[in-house]
Amino acid sequence: MRALVVTAPGPRGTTAVTELPDPRPESDEVVVRVTSCGLCGTDLHLLDGELPVARYPLVPGHELTGEIVAMGTAVRDRKVGERVAVDPNMPCGACHYCRIGRGNLCEDYTAIGVTRAGGFAELVAVPARCAYVVPAHLSEAAAGLVEPLSCAVHGLNRLPRRPGEHYLIYGAGTMGLMMAALVRTAGAASVSVVDLNEERLAFARSFGVDAAVTHADALDRAPGFEVVVDATGAVAAIEDGLGRVRRGGTFLQFGVADPARAASFSPYRVYSQEIDIIGSMAVHNSFQPAIDLLAAGLDLDPLVSDVFGLGDFDEAVARFRAGTGRKIHLAPQKG
Repeated sequence: MRALVVTAPGPRGTTAVTELPDPRPESDEVVVRVTSCGLCGTDLHLLDGELPVARYPLVPGHELTGEIVAMGTAVRDRKVGERVAVDPNMPCGACHYCRIGRGNLCEDYTAIGVTRAGGFAELVAVPARCAYVVPAHLSEAAAGLVEPLSCAVHGLNRLPRRPGEHYLIYGAGTMGLMMAALVRTAGAASVSVVDLNEERLAFARSFGVDAAVTHADALDRAPGFEVVVDATGAVAAIEDGLGRVRRGGTFLQFGVADPARAASFSPYRVYSQEIDIIGSMAVHNSFQPAIDLLAAGLDLDPLVSDVFGLGDFDEAVARFRAGTGRKIHLAPQKG
């Protein structure tokens, strides 16, 4: 099979499209013929050598969907030919956090496309428990968005979700706009988005947000917002967003920030105005709900702007780094 391999990490990474042996499933695994796999910021961290859990050479790609083509001898609840989306997270089930029902905080973190071979390949072996059946009527774009949507669903579950509240979201990329779409379903009175990319702001306006601006001052909402969500991970955005939360409001850190950076805020204001600051980490019991939302009609297809073959990986990464377009998918069967 053909696969995109990160042969060495570092600034911009070293990659190659390589012929690898077809995977054979362990007894509890299935082999998926990958039809689509999203390019994510985590993949860039892997390219740049910024994730200490990764071991190279590595086939990245954790936002994958496809068709089951082989099964291990112990698999009973899946079938060859089923269309599936794959939850890449594999909590150990034995550590303290797994035992108290917080598997997304697992102390022995493993994940498809991060610590083991992922979906930037024609075929990938995954635990059968990680393969979720996708309804036949879902588009390829929608199926490929299940994993990032499941992260957004978990983020939504961390919020108070009180109807009639006003939301401010930093970041008009895929994750920020997914959060915008979800909070609408939770009864938001308004959803505003801040981003520095004018192309993304223009798309955000067409996607149904109430306001899309380059700076929150333009929103003229003096009392602040009941809920502020950072979907950028940028310290400047985080610091600005913390200052926009109104009394009794909530700030959600949803974007992945540089672990070496710190943000400044007023602890006294958090205390005196009873502001909740919470985080949201990856997926937590939210994969099936994400599929069900898409199946029920949540239309996120417009978020996918580009589909590349494995041979065009460098171009896909360049577009991602430049902030051009929206969600980028790789189609390993495309070439």
